[in-house]
Amino acid sequence: MNGNVKLPSDPYAEWLETDGRGGYASGTVCGVRTRRYHALLLTAREVPTDRVLLVNGIEAWIDLAGTRYPLSSQQYRGDMIHPEGHRNVLGFRADPWPRWEYAVGDARVVQELVISRRDGAVGLRFTLRGATRGRLSLRLLLSGRDPHALHQENDAFRFDVEEPGEGVRVFRPYDSVPPVTAWSTGSYRHEPDWYRGFEYQSERARGLDHEEDLATPGVFEWDIEAGHPVWLGLAAGDPGSPPPVPDLFEAEQRRREAYPSAMHRAADDYVVTRGEGKSIIAGYPWFGDWGRDTFIAMRGLLLATERLDEAGQVLSTWAGALSEGMLPNRFPDGGGEPEYNAVDASLWFAIVVHEWLAASERAGRRPDPERRDELLAAVRSVLRHYRAGTRYGIRACSDGLLAAGVPGQQLTWMDARVADWVVTPRVGKPVEVQALWLNALDLSAGLLADDTQSYPDGFAGWDALREAGNRNFVERFWDSRAGYLHDVVDVDHVAGTVDSSFRPNQILAVGGLPRCLLNVRQAARVVEKVSVRLETPLGLRSLAPGESAYAERYRGGVIARDAAYHQGTVWPWLSGPYIEAWLRVHGDDPGARLDARRRFIDPLLEHLGQAGLGHLSEIADAEPPHQPRGCPFQAWSLGELLRLLAGPLRFEPSRPAEARDDTGGVAF
Repeated sequence: MNGNVKLPSDPYAEWLETDGRGGYASGTVCGVRTRRYHALLLTAREVPTDRVLLVNGIEAWIDLAGTRYPLSSQQYRGDMIHPEGHRNVLGFRADPWPRWEYAVGDARVVQELVISRRDGAVGLRFTLRGATRGRLSLRLLLSGRDPHALHQENDAFRFDVEEPGEGVRVFRPYDSVPPVTAWSTGSYRHEPDWYRGFEYQSERARGLDHEEDLATPGVFEWDIEAGHPVWLGLAAGDPGSPPPVPDLFEAEQRRREAYPSAMHRAADDYVVTRGEGKSIIAGYPWFGDWGRDTFIAMRGLLLATERLDEAGQVLSTWAGALSEGMLPNRFPDGGGEPEYNAVDASLWFAIVVHEWLAASERAGRRPDPERRDELLAAVRSVLRHYRAGTRYGIRACSDGLLAAGVPGQQLTWMDARVADWVVTPRVGKPVEVQALWLNALDLSAGLLADDTQSYPDGFAGWDALREAGNRNFVERFWDSRAGYLHDVVDVDHVAGTVDSSFRPNQILAVGGLPRCLLNVRQAARVVEKVSVRLETPLGLRSLAPGESAYAERYRGGVIARDAAYHQGTVWPWLSGPYIEAWLRVHGDDPGARLDARRRFIDPLLEHLGQAGLGHLSEIADAEPPHQPRGCPFQAWSLGELLRLLAGPLRFEPSRPAEARDDTGGVAF
């Protein structure tokens, strides 16, 4: 791993390490923490939720030949950065784990960070090169807070340190949070202090509180010699027998080498334990596991990568939360009852169950019969309840289509809400909900064939319902004059009304699902219109320019950002349905796939080296230069890219640019 080094173009690009339990470490390339969520040790107490941030960061420096060189940087109020370790950073790479190289006079220091999937421990390793010896020093910056909150100086914080074993120190800042265990081969000098007035520029830009104080109990020190790494381990909880940090690195090296690509390793960051099963974190650093996001994302993260056993576990985990035919929109991060407020999550679930069964058959891997029966029973329950009627006015109607929505409640993926204001309510019959409903009915035809239950929609059987839905979908949604699909019909449940706002939801009637609902001519016109009005290098706009609510940028305070969230803002996950639709109308042949790669995939691969390194962002501005926004590490964005590469496009991804890897760095 020797040679030249290079930094990503954005020094504030972010890296991520995860523990597979909902915890993580994250920060920036230059080392300045810009978010309240940036952390060195953040753990989930009720896996994968109820997270607590224990160690926010470090202050580190090295003394060489009488000169002190900082290896860290902090931003304080007034935009002051001190110390200026970022000026010494020569190179960085995020894969297979975060690794910095610092210039310290004529010598170099390499700093590496890893999280162990075995026990969630964080390992820090420092290696000196080009100098005989020096003195390395490090302070931990502690809080012990909710990741969404901020920490202030207070008298309750405990600076005491316990030393239960050689080289092991335990800090217990508050009774309400787990202790922090640190172990190393170095010495420790107790020197408690408060570092005050840290400023987080990303929080300030979002119109949120952005200053906090952190506590530091003392200084870890090592006499460091060239070629002989020194290390520090950190973990949440009482010590037990902490493993040597070199063992953490070796174990993680073996685990990560087993993945076929950096994107496959990145996909694994979102797969977490929940109870006895598995789930999917929607995005880092602030999302938990969300139903809709889970089912969309897992098609690429797990099915396309043939992690079928884990896919089955995820589906079973969520099936266990089925209620009145609905699956939760999310499990709250702090615990509590699941939230059942998504019309589409259960339909995505039904489709993904069938796709999981088909993928298992293709792979020659027979699913566990008990799990198979459990999941098919859940699908049957979803469709029966949706047909008969369930929460929030969700019900099949006499036209075979699915109505949903009540005032004041957001049910579709366009779910922005500020207090009582639902920004895009879409009450009635939203277009993508019909595409999901009709695809789920098609896939489940055999499953429902023996259902003799009576329903209030007036149809004699499921076949008649499905046929009416398919026929009326085109009749109700197709605007022959404009050449595209209405976004919602029977708006607010008023028969015959339409919302013709030009949105990307219509693309799911052409691509992204097993069956296209339009004829060839109609599908081609939809793709053409979407291409002209919504396409960007990072995905589709959520509303077309020229529409009255169109927002060019996603920025400002909470209200301004939520108002723009689905009113033009670009969503990379929509690239999956769109590219698949494009291929369906342009011909799924090698030439078309090559054109799609150049036009659509290469910009997404390039984005892997920007923002959240090795990952795709949640959203981007509607207008050039399409600045990445929102969550920098988003599950369904990466999942849809992986799904495309394994399915509709069927090619191996190349590096996005000459001499670069796909995490924003170059091999050392």
